[in-house]
Amino acid sequence: MGKIAVLTGAGISTSAGIPDFRGPDGVWTKHPEQMNVYDIMSFMTDQEAREYSWRWQKESPVWGARPGVAHKALVMLEQAGLLSVLATQNFDALHEKAGNSSDVIVNLHGTIGTSHCMTCHAQYDTADIMNNLDQEPDPHCHRKLPFKGNMPCNGLLKTDVTYFGESLPEGAMDKAMQRISESSALWVVGSTLEVHPAASLVPFAAQLGIPITIMNMGATAYDSLAQKLIREPIQDALPALVEQTIAQTK
Repeated sequence: MGKIAVLTGAGISTSAGIPDFRGPDGVWTKHPEQMNVYDIMSFMTDQEAREYSWRWQKESPVWGARPGVAHKALVMLEQAGLLSVLATQNFDALHEKAGNSSDVIVNLHGTIGTSHCMTCHAQYDTADIMNNLDQEPDPHCHRKLPFKGNMPCNGLLKTDVTYFGESLPEGAMDKAMQRISESSALWVVGSTLEVHPAASLVPFAAQLGIPITIMNMGATAYDSLAQKLIREPIQDALPALVEQTIAQTK
């Protein structure tokens, strides 16, 4: 058996207790004004919007979330040597927290786990920023720059989540497509496949003749391309599928 490529969406995180954004009970469905939390122009030009964005992200269920059994099942798949790539539309960093490696994870929409300076591009652990948010509600970069006489950079800090108005992380789609092309199957887990370009990975795989399994409680935009549709709760169905797949290799 060859390796399996996996594309995950909000459904795998809702199975771990995180509300989604776009579903019937989603955060943005009920509170569309909160989409501005991830608007890059507001973030860059409005201090009040920046402070609200940081505070909202710290207080949201995403920040304190813990991986569920479905996330842990994908760690088992990688440990068995059967996972080629784990491309995710989620920015909650739960695949990292569960224990999947950076080699297989592709954060198509960025990640809340890390942050960066928008001026000098210094990297930060978001947890450090969140822990200091009461003292510094509008976080700026404190990296000392030798060419400025060791004065702090003072650039804006931003999580590595891809905001509205930003491009996807450089190389993310290329890596996902390359790994999928080398795989023997594609599993889609918890995505409605409505958000592009991430959703385009499914027709890409189909054109290569790669068998597709879609695991989602509701219909998706590309159900017609799947050889197998699974309409069961992800926290039950994914561990079972992983266990079955690993057993077939023994």
